[in-house]
Parts: sequence; structure tokens; C-alpha cells
Amino acid sequence: MTGAMLRRLIASLIVSFLLVPAALADPADIAAASRGVVRVVIVQSEGRSSTLIGHGSGFAVTPEYVVTNAHVVEALRQDDTLIAGVVPPEGRGGYEARVVAYSPRNDLALLKIDGGGRLSPLSLYAGQVSDGADVSAVGYPGNVDLAQGLSLSDLVSPQAAVKTRGYVSAGRSSKEFDTILHTAPIGAGNSGGPLLDACGRVVGVNSFGTISDNGTDSAFYFAISMRELSRFLQQNGVQAHASDLPCTSIADLDRAESERAASDQARQAAEAQAKQIARARTLELARRQAEIDVLTQRDNGMAIAVLLLVATLGAGGAAFIYAQRSNPRATRIAGGSALALLLGTVAAWALRPSLQSIDARAEDLAAASGTPEAPASAGAANPARAGKFICVIDAQRSRVTVSDMTDVPITWSGDGCMNERSQYGLASDGWSRVLVPNGEDTIAVTHFDPDSRTYTVERFLMGLDAMTKARDARQKIVAPACGAGDTEARRFGQDQQAIRALLPAEPNERMRYNCQPVP
Repeated sequence: MTGAMLRRLIASLIVSFLLVPAALADPADIAAASRGVVRVVIVQSEGRSSTLIGHGSGFAVTPEYVVTNAHVVEALRQDDTLIAGVVPPEGRGGYEARVVAYSPRNDLALLKIDGGGRLSPLSLYAGQVSDGADVSAVGYPGNVDLAQGLSLSDLVSPQAAVKTRGYVSAGRSSKEFDTILHTAPIGAGNSGGPLLDACGRVVGVNSFGTISDNGTDSAFYFAISMRELSRFLQQNGVQAHASDLPCTSIADLDRAESERAASDQARQAAEAQAKQIARARTLELARRQAEIDVLTQRDNGMAIAVLLLVATLGAGGAAFIYAQRSNPRATRIAGGSALALLLGTVAAWALRPSLQSIDARAEDLAAASGTPEAPASAGAANPARAGKFICVIDAQRSRVTVSDMTDVPITWSGDGCMNERSQYGLASDGWSRVLVPNGEDTIAVTHFDPDSRTYTVERFLMGLDAMTKARDARQKIVAPACGAGDTEARRFGQDQQAIRALLPAEPNERMRYNCQPVP
């Protein structure tokens, strides 16, 4: 080990926490990611007594694998009587672990926990960390333990990790391996802990700090870069979840959705107004044409009636003359003609279109011209659509931190049955299902809107106590079978509120999918 490395490691053991800025509220994502940050302890056991040889920090990249610094577990390489342990921040105790990969070149090591234990893995950020980005260091600094007066039993018992904030200072790196320079304070015991972005994703592995000329601590620290970590995990066959999406807050998504909704409402209002104006203009033109047509037909009917009346009078006069001349046959012909002409006169007068028919004729003319229909009332929904869909994530409307972005095939029935086996509950916000698994500390709330054909998954990364309460609440709820009816669906939707009341105000992840029918 070089002298420069020794100086850095000594610095990491004596970094002062006096440089920590005023405490700020921990973001929900940093707190959620801290569930997978562990204390790594090196213990020497002699009979019934145990001695703590050293400790550092680490974080889970899968439920069974933990990343830490090589120098944290270096003693294990020199003494096979020592035991490594991993102590999570919650629970009743820790797990024994063994070193499965050791890389002093870039100060990385990989531990595998034994005994069937499972941890909450962190997600890695696969993108480029920008200069000045907000970052948080999470771990177990020894001077905090010392200030609290923690005993050996305390150090091997679950304790909440310490979180600090700072910024990335890009452009400088260690010569030995690729690192990130930052200002999030770390101390003795932070070695091997994660450096997180604002979404709680790992951007580096904290390794060492700097030393000033007079031997005192300075406020700059180095984290092993994601480039080094990704290569290390790949070489050792570990598949960790990674995301390269920009870090967007739920508040930003909500704001964008509000703007989108306002824009859609404004567009719909403008379209409705345009349709109303077009319809009014079409009706006006149609009414003018209807008036012309009706008045023309009335005039024509009147003229015909007058002509027929004149002809009736002529035929009647002829019948009278023939009668005076005692010509019965001619009298009958002239009289019959006069009667027919009289009936025609009455019919021509009676069949003239009325002035009241102008409005109806105008509507018919407007419809024939293809005028837009009157807009539907605000808030009217399209009929629910059932069938098979393929749902594709809308990255612009999503915040993805711990999940894979894959297409989701679903089958939906009009009564709220998903994939022919899971009944959704119906409440004021539509169809939803709350999932509280036993194998992980994550609660998912899924929604499906059959009108807009939008599928949404919100995930809440919960602590152990909160998950226990949620599981207890779930045990009290009986989900109805598919096809149980509207009443049961609404009852189920109401019952699920007991679990949703235990959730934080905002999810850690929101994935919104647009669904298209499968032919």
C-alpha cells in the first residue's frame, strides 16, 4: 500500500464532523435508500467474549450482496480467525457475511450474507453525474458512535445510518482509480457507504478524504465512481438494478400534470368554443336559406292557388252557361272540372310550408352540411373499455428509481378485474389495488383508468415498522373475487383506504403507462 493511500486512509479515520452544515430534513428518497445501508463489522471471537477489530459501512446491491471498501475488510485477508458481520439499520440483529470479491486496486470489496438474510437493495445511477449536483453520504461514522457512548453490543445492533449533504466538484479524480470529488462530509466508519443523488440512487462509494498541509481535515472527499463499481460488479457476476433517467421529483411531476391538465382543459374549451361558433355560423346560413326556400314555396303555392281559383271560376261559369242551354253532358263535365279545380286550389293553399317550419328546415340543412355536434358536458367520461392491452411507460410523466422499465401486458374487464384474477377496488379516484408483499419492504398502489387507458404504479419504500403496520392492516381486508359486483368492488375500495392512510404523502416512484389495445 502506498504512502499516499495510507495518508488518505488515516484521514478517513479522523475526519471531523464539526464541518457538517446545519441539519436539514432528510428527503424521503435518501431515507428510503438508507434502509439498504449497513454497518460492516470485523469481530474477533474468543470463547464467549468478542472484540470489535474495526468497522465501516456498506450497502446492498441485491438482497444478498453488499458492497464496501476493500480497506474495511482488509484485516480479514490477514487473519482467518476474524469474522465479518453486516448489521442493517432495522430489525433485531445482523448477519454473518463472507468476502466473495476483493479489489484493493480500486478499494472495492463484495460481501455475501449468510443465514438466509435479505436486505433492501439500492438502485445505481448509470448516467453522468453533473458538476454541482446535490449528493448525500450515508454511513456509520465512528465519532458519532463515540459521542453517543455506544458499546460493542450497540455497534452490532441495528442503528439508523447518518446522512450528510454536499455537492459534486467535477473535474478532479484520484490517480489510482476513477473517483468523484464531493463535499458531503464523511468520517471514520463511512468508508464503503454510498454516495447518493437526490433520488436516492448510488453514484459512488465513499472511500477517503483529503488532508491539508498542516495535517488537519479539509472539506473534500472522494467516492469511487460508478464506472469502477459497475465494472467490479460485472466482473463478479452481480446484476444490480440501474437507472439512467434524470432525477425528477414527485412535486415536479405533479406540477407538470397540473399544467398538462390545465392545457388540456384550455384546449378542450377552445375546441368547444370553435365548434359552437362554427355551428352558430352554419345555423345562421342555414336559416337564411330556409327562410328563402319557405317564402319562395309559400309564394309559389299562393300563385298556384290563385291560378287554380281563376280556373275554377271559369269552369263554374261554363257549367252555368251549359246548364242554361240544357246541355247536361257539358254541364257535368264543366261542373266536375270546376270542383276538381276548387279542390286543387284548397290543396295548393293548404300545402304551403308554414313560417314555423323555418327552424326545423334550418336544422336539417345544417346537419346535411356536416356542422360539428354540440360539445359534451364538462367531465363527461367515455364508456369504459375492456380487453387486452400492452402498456408502455411514459418516461416524461414517470419517476423511476428502483424498477425496470418494461412493457406491461394487462387484461381488463369492465367490472374491474385485472388479468382475470385480481379484483380492483373502486373509490373516488377510480380503480386501484394496494399490494403489500411479504418478501420486500415496498408497498405498491396500482391504478387503471379505462377511459384514458392509463396504467399507473406508485411505489412507497417503507421502513420495517411501517411495513409491519401495513401487513397487519392487509390481514384485516378480504379482497373479493373477480365478478363479485359493483357493491363489493366499492367496499374493497373503501377498505383499502386503511392501508393508504399509512403511506407517506408522496411515493418514491411513479410509473405511468399508456395502454394500447392488442389486436
